[in-house]
Amino acid sequence: MRSRYTAFSRGHVAHLLRTWHASTRPAHLELDPDATWVRLAIVDTVAGGPFDREGVVEFVAMYEETGQRHRLRERSRFVREGREWFYVDGVHSDL
Repeated sequence: MRSRYTAFSRGHVAHLLRTWHASTRPAHLELDPDATWVRLAIVDTVAGGPFDREGVVEFVAMYEETGQRHRLRERSRFVREGREWFYVDGVHSDL
């Protein structure tokens, strides 16, 4: 999760696509060049340990765009294949 947030904040589309599960991965991804990501807070985790095959991470990511601060809250599902974790999907919620 943290590596994906860092990739969003630095514009590393290749990493985001590589860590996105093949079953839900988009063909391409364009990031908003006006968004500046400023902070990530992990709210909750379910499973996702070294012996788990699935995990859930709920987070709040703060960003700035056109001089205003915004928050994105999502509950994300991940699956592990081999030694790597892949983002499957997420549900956004209102703050």
